[in-house]
Amino acid sequence: MTALGFLYPGHSAEDDYPRIEQLLGSDIRLQVVHTDIGEDAHRVDALLEMGSAARLGAGVEELRLSGAEAVVWACTSGSFVYGWQGAHDQVRTLAVAAGLPASSTSFAFAHAVGELGVKRVAIGATYPDDVAALFSTFLTDAGFEVVSVRGSGIVTAAEVGTWGEAEVLALARAADHPEAEVVLLPDTALHTASCLPALEAELGKPVLTANQVTVWEALRLADRRVNAPELGALFTREPLVQA
Repeated sequence: MTALGFLYPGHSAEDDYPRIEQLLGSDIRLQVVHTDIGEDAHRVDALLEMGSAARLGAGVEELRLSGAEAVVWACTSGSFVYGWQGAHDQVRTLAVAAGLPASSTSFAFAHAVGELGVKRVAIGATYPDDVAALFSTFLTDAGFEVVSVRGSGIVTAAEVGTWGEAEVLALARAADHPEAEVVLLPDTALHTASCLPALEAELGKPVLTANQVTVWEALRLADRRVNAPELGALFTREPLVQA
């Protein structure tokens, strides 16, 4: 049994995690601990507070007791808002507090794009444009070329969590760009676990979504590979550890 821990802010799309656990179809357990979101706002000051060491640290002990082998801060905006170096500092502080390998969804995206072996990305964000631009800067600092960024202007995670498959597909279509090799949907408040094959079929290219890459990143930290095609192209990369 491999136990993986996730610090998830508030309550929006956390039901993606048991769905992903089922799709992995193996001896992998995903343990989600909810952190206090503070003010639910895709606004820089609120996001900095949401990702503070104090808020993340409050959930660490519960994850340790669960037997987790690695921990990921399951929030994209609450990590990239700190910038490339600040996000590294955030993860380093989390690793020390947890006594476990640690990462965040922002780094999960960077590592997942690298895993796919591509360079040119398009971003379909639920966030306001100024916050979406910070994610673009983060990916540029990671060494990728951002060919397009589309924001949706949504202020709260609660609203994002109400979106269904039709809205997710529409966002991905609107975000796509002819030069993009992969499309990124960077909000863990967005339900995507049930529609990854549909997204990739619609666009004809890999699609990376926040909760998908967050779980993949935790598996990477635990040195596990699982072949799970229903979770998209990212979960069909070699070498594989079969379920």
